[in-house]
Amino acid sequence: MLAKLRSRSPLVIAVLAASIALSGCALLNKHRKKAEEAAYNEAPVEELYNAGADHLDKREWADGVTFFKEVERQHPYSEWSRRAILMQAYAHYEANQYDEAVSDANRFIDLYPGNPTAAYAYYLKAECYFEQINDVGRDQAATEQAGLAMREVLRRFPGSEYAVDAKLKLDMINDQLAGKEMTIGRWYLRQGIILAAIGRFRTVVDKYQTTSHTPEALYRLVEAYLTLGLVDEAKRNAAVLGYNFPGDPWYSDAYALMTTKGLRPDLPPAPKQHRSLFHHAVSALIFHKSDTPAPPPLPAAPAADPTLAPVAPPPK
Repeated sequence: MLAKLRSRSPLVIAVLAASIALSGCALLNKHRKKAEEAAYNEAPVEELYNAGADHLDKREWADGVTFFKEVERQHPYSEWSRRAILMQAYAHYEANQYDEAVSDANRFIDLYPGNPTAAYAYYLKAECYFEQINDVGRDQAATEQAGLAMREVLRRFPGSEYAVDAKLKLDMINDQLAGKEMTIGRWYLRQGIILAAIGRFRTVVDKYQTTSHTPEALYRLVEAYLTLGLVDEAKRNAAVLGYNFPGDPWYSDAYALMTTKGLRPDLPPAPKQHRSLFHHAVSALIFHKSDTPAPPPLPAAPAADPTLAPVAPPPK
């Protein structure tokens, strides 16, 4: 068989490959059409919801969304309709359809702002932005959005199960944003655009002072001010660096630089520590799905309607 394939022309092989791909697409479309036809039939709410949950168990996200949409359409204003919105958001998130997931989360927040599960909607929205973060060499719009969304989770739900993870990720976001400022600042410094570089490094020190980039930012300020001949400013930033990070290699570099200029700082460097690689790791990090978020929490069905048996959430 392999010999026969080798003997065929590239055109024939391409046609065969295309035929296989088209047949695969046809099977997928047939499966999708069958799921949609099943969903569009009038059915009890628990039957539609369970079908959607079954599809999510099988990681068939689009089919799950179809059934959850039907829950909303056929049974509006019900408890299950409310749950179905969150399940659509979760399915879109798992399918990496972040815009759709954010839209679902926002719709839930607009309709049910006081509901206890609104915390999940806020957190899921923040996760969608977080997973779209690019490396520091690219635009950081998603990083800014992720930071705002994570802060919103912390502000609104400080005691929730999502707050701890949001705080951890907010630290990573701030380190990422500081890394972007440092990347631009270093470029300005290499180009001799000193004042612009100083502005970037000052932003890191003033706005992101708890990140791993702060020691280098202070050193770069010393370097930039010495270049401009602003000795007092250089000495002041060297003193701040030495006081807060006496054992950091960046202070050793600053101390050596000041000494070569005949300006010996009062505080000698402490025994050297290893230069932190944390911010390099964060900059290179691919922000991928972690163990969170779990599927949306589903409260027990209303006691007044015994037919609404609670459905186990889909496994992660």
